[in-house]
Amino acid sequence: MADVLQLDALRRGQPRVVAGGDRLGNRVRWVHVAEVTDIAHLLHGGELVLTTGIALPDEPARLRAYIGELAEVGVSGLMVELGRRYASVLPPALIAAAEDHGLPVVVLAHEPAFVDITESVHARIVQDQFAELRASEQLHEIFTQLSVEGASTDEVVRQVAALGGNPVVLENLTHQVLAADADGGDPAELLSAWETRSRAVRPDQRTAYDESSGWLVTTVGARGEDWGRLIIVLGAPPSPRETVLIERAATTLALGRLLDRHAESMERQAHGTIIARILEHSYSDPQEAAARARALGVPLAGRRLLGVVLRPRSATAPASPAAELSELAEVAAAACKDARLAALVGVLDEGSPHARVGVLASLPARADAETALNEVATRVRKQSGGDCVMATGSVVESIRDVRRSFQEAEQVADVACRGSGGRLFYRLPDLRVRGLLHLLRDDARLQTFVERELGPLLEYDAQRGSDLTRILELYLDAGRNKAVAAQQAHLSRPAFYERLRRIERVLDADLDDVESCVSLHVALLALSSVRWERS
Repeated sequence: MADVLQLDALRRGQPRVVAGGDRLGNRVRWVHVAEVTDIAHLLHGGELVLTTGIALPDEPARLRAYIGELAEVGVSGLMVELGRRYASVLPPALIAAAEDHGLPVVVLAHEPAFVDITESVHARIVQDQFAELRASEQLHEIFTQLSVEGASTDEVVRQVAALGGNPVVLENLTHQVLAADADGGDPAELLSAWETRSRAVRPDQRTAYDESSGWLVTTVGARGEDWGRLIIVLGAPPSPRETVLIERAATTLALGRLLDRHAESMERQAHGTIIARILEHSYSDPQEAAARARALGVPLAGRRLLGVVLRPRSATAPASPAAELSELAEVAAAACKDARLAALVGVLDEGSPHARVGVLASLPARADAETALNEVATRVRKQSGGDCVMATGSVVESIRDVRRSFQEAEQVADVACRGSGGRLFYRLPDLRVRGLLHLLRDDARLQTFVERELGPLLEYDAQRGSDLTRILELYLDAGRNKAVAAQQAHLSRPAFYERLRRIERVLDADLDDVESCVSLHVALLALSSVRWERS
């Protein structure tokens, strides 16, 4: 209504609001000229009714009934031209009834051409509808492209914030934040006490605006399975474009989840993103990382933090399949939850040869890290069948030092994956000589030692396609027990003994000499570390 009053066709009539001045925000859907009182049953709501008042009754009761019927069907307002029925003022009963029903009433002091008013308003309505249609089409194109490209949850949320110019949050059904974009604002402020604030917002429709919070909220899900809410923090009632924006984004998120059935859960993705950004030092302020983690139910501020890495043992050669890592991440998350250990758990560097499951454990000040890790590792081993390695770094006191803890855990995991130990989890002191050799793997002196000890045997295998290096490794790993080593090599004892004699000739070494065997064993362990680094 306020926009209508600014049109030239209206201003020429010198409009004056005489009732319902606080309702000029009513949306005008159409303009209808009506000179009869029995008109309400022909209207659908949203109309601006124009009249000269020539057929309006004199009786106050009938005037009140007329206004009541218009308000009941939801008209936007009533405009009355003065001069034909009413000289300068409207009847007090009509104005009082309009105030009671909250219906805007405008008088026109000069005779306007009603056709000019209807044309102007209708042109504006059609223009706005076309603009909304074009905006809707553009949003459809943008989000269709995001769907086709398989955009991540973070990318979709970031696009919504960029298109709308407002902060955006995606949460799950327990009000834990899965993704958020503060649109240039302070993320810590946006996510402060998020769960408490979010639980207070309960729209009664699938998409609705909550006036108390200023949030535009829509439910995210498909096929009757809702899994979250998408929220745009507006602070004012939404425009039609903003409503289309949030609903189109919610559809894209729901479709992405349906199509990517084997991918990580939204929660794992959110956890993995926070861990990755901490390791990359992407957060300008550690408090932002703490706020985002807290919105997921994991406190980091004022806690002792510990980096943990899990890898399937099959990860010693090719990259582990994404589904295997995703399953391991879910197992680790469930184990942390059962052990009451607050932790972020997600797949890091997914799709790369170095993909692994990362766990950022958050320990209270007096908690025993050893006890917590033992409990988690026991549960992981039980659920995964024991076919994975769990490695930990050192406990650190701040988010800034988390990267150091993870680097240590990854080094430990690299070595532990190459071994055959049966520990629940590994730390750097547990690796002993393997750990030392892994740390020295880039040292030219160690590489020279490997070539001096094993070079002739490696060359022999390369030229003849034999496997004498593997036979030597089995023999030394078995503690020089020839019977056990022969069984592991799936060879008869005579055949195995003959290969050992051939190794002695190629290396010019005595395999009955303890010192020679120790030197060869160290060289094999070092070779394993060097080859792992190259792979």
